Amino acid sequence: MVNPALLILTDGRFPAGGHAHSGGAEAAVKAGRIHDTATLRAFCTGRLHTAGLTAAALAAAAAGGLDPLLADQAADVRMPSPALRAASRRLGRQLIRAARTVWPDPALDQLAAARPRGAHQPVVLGLTAAAAGLVPADAAAAAAYESVSGPVTACVRLLGLDPFQATAVLARLAEDLAEVTDRAVRAAADALADGVDALPAASAPLLDLYAEQHAAWPLRLFAS
Repeated sequence: MVNPALLILTDGRFPAGGHAHSGGAEAAVKAGRIHDTATLRAFCTGRLHTAGLTAAALAAAAAGGLDPLLADQAADVRMPSPALRAASRRLGRQLIRAARTVWPDPALDQLAAARPRGAHQPVVLGLTAAAAGLVPADAAAAAAYESVSGPVTACVRLLGLDPFQATAVLARLAEDLAEVTDRAVRAAADALADGVDALPAASAPLLDLYAEQHAAWPLRLFAS
């Protein structure tokens, strides 16, 4: 049975600020790399197996009891783009504000005090999942899903895609989402036993470049 808390946490209406971010899709659209549902699926598949895997493992590790400050440091070194680091911390700050209201927990309070400018979003997501009574696999699944749902939703607005076809892109990623979640949970377990170096650091250089380009635009629809 699915824990209702997982549904709340992954609901697009949860007030954590994710709706304002495209996950690199806005820059990819401008570059011509995303222009229809086929290219959107290719973009999401690549993002899921790189940035999505890394985020899912960080979230699972934080949910499983890894020191959140260590997890936050691990997240920082896995984001070479300053723009991506800034966006992740903004999202983490917004998420922790919502989480402390919905699922009050001392661990969230301590992280908020230790990182007043915001901890990285996947780490906050993992702590939030634990506070909500979820397990590391739930945290990993939520992070993996967020890594692709944001770009899909953004492209409906950016390209005027048929929302039914765009949602079908998400549905057809089900097997990939399950695979990434499983890999993330195993990596998180290794990190708890052997240290944060066991966490994946999957590289997506084009996302880093897009993030820096996007941050310099004077006008844009999304924050990242």
